[in-house]
Amino acid sequence: MARRCGRLLRRESLMIAVMSQVWVLDLEEHRQGYLDAYVAFGEFHRSQPGFRGRRLMAGIADAHHMVNLRYFDRVEDYETMIKRPGYATHIDAMSAHIDITRVPPKEYVELVVADGPDGEELDG
Repeated sequence: MARRCGRLLRRESLMIAVMSQVWVLDLEEHRQGYLDAYVAFGEFHRSQPGFRGRRLMAGIADAHHMVNLRYFDRVEDYETMIKRPGYATHIDAMSAHIDITRVPPKEYVELVVADGPDGEELDG
């Protein structure tokens, strides 16, 4: 059962996240190149119906490790986005900076608890 601050979340209020992980080739040029490409990809995401936000996290023990979380209303919203013209160009720009031998498959996950930092509710 999904909960938000001790209350059940209605199924229609839930969102999904697309989680992917990469390892950048180095902590200087390629890490910065990956970050620049990630930022440039932002407007593309924001123009997609169903898009709710995204987060890029860097490993503390291994700063080469990056975890990319993209939030959408539904899996179908994300899958529509990846078919849009221009998507592959952004992916190629980011891929130039990662170890392509260490890319686990992306995973779809759904929101079950919405307790955000500073009490913000993440379920819109």
